[in-house]
Amino acid sequence: MALCGRVRRRCLGPAALLLLLSLSLSLSAQEGAGGGGLGAAGPFQSPLHHQQQQPPPQPAQPQPQQQQAAAGGLGPGGRGPRGGGSGGGWKLAEEEECREDVLRLCPKHSWANNLAVLECLQDVREPDNEISSECNHLLWNYKANLTTDPKFDSVARDVCKSTIAEIKDCAEESVKRGYLVSCLVEHRGNITEYQCHQYITKMTAIVFSDYRLICGFMEDCKADINFLKCGSIRPGEKDAHSQGEVVACLEKGLVKEAEETDGRVQVSDRCKKAILRVAELSSDDFHLDRHLYFACRDDRERFCENTQAGEGRVYKCLFNHKFEESMSEKCRDALTTRQKLIAQDYKVSYSLAKSCKSDLKKYRCNVENLPRSREARLSYLLMCLESAVHRGRQVSSECQGEMLDYRRMLMEDFSLSPEIILSCRGEIEHHCSGLHRKGRTLHCLMKVVRGEKGSVGLNCQQALQTLIQETDPGADYRIDRALNEACESVIQTACKHIRSGDPMILSCLMEHLYTEKMVEDCEHRLLELQYFISRDWKLDPVLYRKCQGDASRLCHTHGWNETSELMPPGAVFSCLYRHAYRTEEQGRRLSRECRAEVQRILHQRAMDVKLDPSLQDKCLIDLGKWCSEKTETGQELECLQDHLDDLVVECRDIVGNLTELESEDIQIEALLMRACEPIIQTFCHEVADNQIDSGDLMECLIQNKHQKEMNEKCAVGVTHFQLVQMKDFRFSYKFKMACKEDVLKLCPNIKKKVDVVICLSTTVRNDTLQDAKEHRVSLKCRKQLRVEELEMSEDIRLEPELYEACKNDIKNYCQNVPYGNAQIIECLKEIKKQLSTRCHQKVFKLQETEMMDPELDYTLMRVCKQMIKRFCPEADSKNMLQCLKQNKNSEVMDPKCKQMITKRQITQNTDYRLNPVLRKACKADIPKFCQNILSKAKDDTELEGQVISCLKLKYADQRLSSDCEDQIRVIIQESALDYRLDPQLQMHCSEERLADAKSMLNTVAGRRVRKDLVRKRSLSMFLEMITNLCAEEAAAQEQTGQVEECLKVNLLKIKAEMCKKEVLNMLKESKADIFVDPVLHTACALDIKHHCAAIPPGRGRQMSCLMEALEDKRVRLQPECKKRLNDRIEMWSYAAKVAPAEGFSDLAMQVMTSPSKNYILSVITVGICVLFLIGLMCGRITKRVTRELKDRVQQRACWSDENGPVISLML
Repeated sequence: MALCGRVRRRCLGPAALLLLLSLSLSLSAQEGAGGGGLGAAGPFQSPLHHQQQQPPPQPAQPQPQQQQAAAGGLGPGGRGPRGGGSGGGWKLAEEEECREDVLRLCPKHSWANNLAVLECLQDVREPDNEISSECNHLLWNYKANLTTDPKFDSVARDVCKSTIAEIKDCAEESVKRGYLVSCLVEHRGNITEYQCHQYITKMTAIVFSDYRLICGFMEDCKADINFLKCGSIRPGEKDAHSQGEVVACLEKGLVKEAEETDGRVQVSDRCKKAILRVAELSSDDFHLDRHLYFACRDDRERFCENTQAGEGRVYKCLFNHKFEESMSEKCRDALTTRQKLIAQDYKVSYSLAKSCKSDLKKYRCNVENLPRSREARLSYLLMCLESAVHRGRQVSSECQGEMLDYRRMLMEDFSLSPEIILSCRGEIEHHCSGLHRKGRTLHCLMKVVRGEKGSVGLNCQQALQTLIQETDPGADYRIDRALNEACESVIQTACKHIRSGDPMILSCLMEHLYTEKMVEDCEHRLLELQYFISRDWKLDPVLYRKCQGDASRLCHTHGWNETSELMPPGAVFSCLYRHAYRTEEQGRRLSRECRAEVQRILHQRAMDVKLDPSLQDKCLIDLGKWCSEKTETGQELECLQDHLDDLVVECRDIVGNLTELESEDIQIEALLMRACEPIIQTFCHEVADNQIDSGDLMECLIQNKHQKEMNEKCAVGVTHFQLVQMKDFRFSYKFKMACKEDVLKLCPNIKKKVDVVICLSTTVRNDTLQDAKEHRVSLKCRKQLRVEELEMSEDIRLEPELYEACKNDIKNYCQNVPYGNAQIIECLKEIKKQLSTRCHQKVFKLQETEMMDPELDYTLMRVCKQMIKRFCPEADSKNMLQCLKQNKNSEVMDPKCKQMITKRQITQNTDYRLNPVLRKACKADIPKFCQNILSKAKDDTELEGQVISCLKLKYADQRLSSDCEDQIRVIIQESALDYRLDPQLQMHCSEERLADAKSMLNTVAGRRVRKDLVRKRSLSMFLEMITNLCAEEAAAQEQTGQVEECLKVNLLKIKAEMCKKEVLNMLKESKADIFVDPVLHTACALDIKHHCAAIPPGRGRQMSCLMEALEDKRVRLQPECKKRLNDRIEMWSYAAKVAPAEGFSDLAMQVMTSPSKNYILSVITVGICVLFLIGLMCGRITKRVTRELKDRVQQRACWSDENGPVISLML
């Protein structure tokens, strides 16, 4: 404030109370000595000696006659005291006006000491112990005389001689009224001399008891007192010597002015400076703030009884207990006002100003360097010093401790920040009323800003962001009291290894977010704070320390306490993470330390979309449109990824970039990593320990997705990420890096991963089929392409076209079947005949691809994994099924694998196109012998084994090429053992049991069976098993040709013509070679070894050998073999009778074996003879030609032969 003296500088009216203290100690020596006084006009005059400083007139003012007595000394010339007493000095306790009050209120040992009496009466409790008006007036005049007598300066010079010499400003003061003591009061924080310090402290207590005793204060604030109506406390109504209420009223007006925008409360600049200066000078001792002293006297005794007064210690103690339940509201209000003054002027806090004085000067944070109109704001001080700390500069521990206290103070009470009150008044009233204690209101506003309770204005959000930067709770979680209390239990259990107050505590809490160790209240408070920290990269101290160099170099950032309006929230961090994942070829990268911090932040913030400012900003509309119901942890980002194609461009780009980043470093998906921790530790710990992920960890998780240790959450998360990858090939980091050049060259303008895979795999297949000298797809891309194809084969959802085509069929027939392990795909294969046309075609196309490359058959590879290792470790992937088929009947073959091989054989035999080996071997034979079948065939639809049946018949006629014959022989052998491998036989001979089956299924009970069988995908198997002829054989678990044998034996009982024809074809095929008749071959194996060992197999040679042995009387065959051979002869004989002739040879054979062959031959002979006789009797039919014409034609023919080339040229 402006004071008297040099432009009224430093002029609090001083009083010589320390002298009184000194005199009181030697009172007996001085009283009665008769000399040593200070003169007739000395300082110990009657309280009414000086009337120019009297307050407004009061009734019954005392008019003492003697004016030489004073506070405890002697009158001029050694005159005795006015009222006697225990010595020769003037005593307050002996004055008539105050004697009764002193006796009633003050302890006896203080009566002889005017200072003690003054303190006693000045600090009296009200209203129970009210002092009389006369005594009040006497006390006020006494204090006024003490504080205006210029001769007290001489006393001060004696008491504070060494101190004055040290303080140059005070040593240079002119000898005028009040200047020296006023100067010492201002510099009392620098006074080290005990007696001088005590003297100045007591003088200050006297002055601050009444604003009118403060030099110049009345003049500076008179108009403001009237305007704010702070002068209602008048002498006579209340203690005249206790006018602290006026100062308190002005202080409230000052802080209210900062919180209002309408200008209703305005304090003049002169008064504002005076108020703040008074607050500064009362900052060390709470007794000097009279309003606060009286308001908090009981609370001080309750909470701060053992706290020694001085240096602002009582203030700090009361501040710390401000929100205690037992704190009185009156005291809490007074403390709040004091704190608001500190927020406006940091020097109002004695301890802060003292502890940080040297640091403020060192880092140019003092008043001279303040920005215009910011005065000495606490926020500027904190920001300036905090900036020095973050730059690695040394700030004293005492100063940092004080900063921590006041940062915590600002976070605890929102009302200490005028910007919050101004900008967030509406939000506080609507959403946060009644939550003002312990930082709850601020966290309530944070919650509103996060969007959990409503909308918030931009100004309020900016004010909150500024407050968070000022308080910097990211550096020490204890600053945020609400967070500290909510998370105390979590910190004690999950983060106990980290030092209290360390910035990494917040990081530890984020790592345990959504874990069982986290409590709900802590989770909410943590996310509310992190929302704001995420919008300013500087608020994470570890990140700032490690990355400030990189940020300045790459992102053009400013200092810690400097902001750029051009940079949107989160822009710097976005810049950092873009550079964090750059390759060396792409240019400048982050330092290793900074990259590690960026990864840490990404891993922590990926759990909540609100912690990514750019994502929330660009995707706010899409989040509301598509993901309003996704409230669970991590669901919002998954939802945006699921609707990627539906998002607006800006949001799609942001989500795409983040997903692309996740593909490189899947640990960003913290929730997924948590769910997959067991599987990572068991199967993927080596790649998980790598500092650089590069997609290896996700690839490992996909490969082990179906391990028994895999939990459902992890499997679902991995599958979801796979599904997201299908939307863009860039989302598969390893695939992108391996194939990006090939994609640009061979598959331009293709974005979806599945389309890129199809494009590249088609190119690879074409190059392979055409035996290209050089593959167009690079080797590294082909290797990664194989990985992607194998991954896609595991789940139908990873092949969008197939999934979309079969979605309804899945719903109808495979509703309860899991998607994983290709189970849906297997389900569709088993009910292929019941599928819709489009789905059927897609499944057929898939099977065709899998048969060409069995490694893409996920189910086969999974079920037969161990058998492949045993039997086919070195087999090429394209020959894997062929290898398994060759070892199918091995004794050590796994039954499940054998069953799966059989399924694939059944599938292959339904259409030659599903058997690549047969297709290649019979490439010339199929169009030659089966063209009529091909011409009727439809694309992507099975031929139900018609082509293979056609080739079987030609095999029996021995008309196939050798390569084709070898393949057909194998098929005949396999189908002879298992009727299910002959689709034509299975299809046509089902008619024999369809009648009975259908009649049963059409009953009420049968319909339930049908429904159940359809659900279990076994209706066709049910029909195959219900048979009148071969029920027992068909029910056998292991098929060894017994069903075929049954059908052959019961050939005469078969009524269906098509079934009978198929059985006849079987008989015909069996004549070609004994190997294709497993029952006969088993029965005659020993005889073949004995009698036909030298005969090579094939073309019916061994069969002919056995027939000759049967007719030879000298050869004795095994009974079973002989019986089977005789049965076969009978069957062949019957077959020859009923089978239709397919050629002239068959016709001739049927005629010769017919019982009516003589009749038939006779008819044929008669017919020929009749034609001959007609020719003889009727002559020529054509007209006779003349000889000349014959000769001419003959000559022309000869000439043409000789001159053919010439004629050709002429023509």
